[in-house]
Amino acid sequence: MKMQYARISTVLAILATAVIWAGCSQQKVEPLKTVAIADGTIDPAEWGKVYPLQYKLWQQTGEPTPAGKSKYKKGYDVDEDRRDKLDEYPFLALLYNGWGFGSEYREPRGHFFMVQDQLEVDPGRVKAGGSCLTCKTPYAPILEKQMGKAYFSTPYKEVLAKLPKDQQTLGVACIDCHDNRGMALKISRGFTLGKGLKNIGLDETKLAKAEMRTLVCAQCHVSYIITKDKEMHSTDVVFPWKGSKAGYITIENIIAQIKSSPANMEWTQSVTGFKMGFIRHPEYELFSNNSPHWTNGVSCADCHMPTVTEDGQKISDHRIMSPLKNDLIACAACHSEKPQELRDKIIAIQDETMIVYLKAGYATATVAKLFEMTNKVEASGKKINKDLYAQSKEQYEQAFYRLIFIGAENSNGFHNPKETMRVLNDAAKYAASADAQLRKLLTQAGEKVPEKIDLELSKYTNNRGVKKIMFKPEHEIKSPEVK
Repeated sequence: MKMQYARISTVLAILATAVIWAGCSQQKVEPLKTVAIADGTIDPAEWGKVYPLQYKLWQQTGEPTPAGKSKYKKGYDVDEDRRDKLDEYPFLALLYNGWGFGSEYREPRGHFFMVQDQLEVDPGRVKAGGSCLTCKTPYAPILEKQMGKAYFSTPYKEVLAKLPKDQQTLGVACIDCHDNRGMALKISRGFTLGKGLKNIGLDETKLAKAEMRTLVCAQCHVSYIITKDKEMHSTDVVFPWKGSKAGYITIENIIAQIKSSPANMEWTQSVTGFKMGFIRHPEYELFSNNSPHWTNGVSCADCHMPTVTEDGQKISDHRIMSPLKNDLIACAACHSEKPQELRDKIIAIQDETMIVYLKAGYATATVAKLFEMTNKVEASGKKINKDLYAQSKEQYEQAFYRLIFIGAENSNGFHNPKETMRVLNDAAKYAASADAQLRKLLTQAGEKVPEKIDLELSKYTNNRGVKKIMFKPEHEIKSPEVK
């Protein structure tokens, strides 16, 4: 096993560094003739009257993406069923059982559908109240300013009802990223990202344009904590960056921040009974941690909003999507390889990531079931070794948070291959250590522990949530090494 992990790490390191920088020739967008838009204008259609080409491309975020381009992210592809991560990775249904993510965890559609996707998903996913709208609606900054702390805890649909009726399902819009007077990039969510930037030593008033081309995305493509009071009402949305610095937000520090306060424990895991925090789509954290593209000065917009020609004008592509689904046109600005060569490299990185992710996932789920067994043994009146239990719990949580850090990040390892493999290898090591400790504990308590633990996955993957969702085995992702 160690040799295999070493091999994978070596392969990824080679792939990650085998970049042929042809001298980036990213075509510059043509200077815009800017027209001031009235303050407080949120409706993208109004902005579209001034910037019709950008508006047209933004509207396309509501269209299905091309099929067959991405191996692991089907998302909202043409003629494809929308994937649920609980079908793709059944061990997640076990690990997330106990709250909304364990009922329905669908791949999102485009930015156009951000709020609509929330309205259609299992209602357990929006129990956190208005805080769930923080990254989803362009009205979030207004709501937070008007409602104060009540914004976070007020029931989701009550907060949504405060918006203009025809704008209640509006997803990310022009005003989220642009100043309405001169179209400069801006941070609209000072109450979340603004506070986070201070924690990593950045002043949002002194950011260069190149930094903004990533940080406007980091308003939402980050992990966050929905802090709770004693009654489990939401009190804030916080980025777990305290103690980190720009370009170096590690999983170790994120875990330390989650575990630093009971207020950060958002749910109770059913199978173990543990109160847990969570990690959500940490694209910025993984990408900015010394990744190959980050260190070469590449921004999110360079890859996800490349320069395109519309009606003879060069503009940024506002149909934001994976470069894989956009025929890798963004990559051609810096790479001399042919598109298929680049695609093969990307898929190779994602394949190697998936091999270790799946092994670490099932290993972590096995530990969760061992805790379930241990808790039942203790409940029966038998004495257990409390020291071993505490050590195993700490190791299990370290494995769990590392696993979901990579699983929730949307690049399947590509944004930072070397760091991805480091995190997953550590997750597997922590899970193996917890497994050994619990087996020792159970043996000491007089229990015979089977070599292979039955995960009882059908108990968690079927009849999920209010919709009683059933497992779709045809959507399960198998390890690429299994032919």
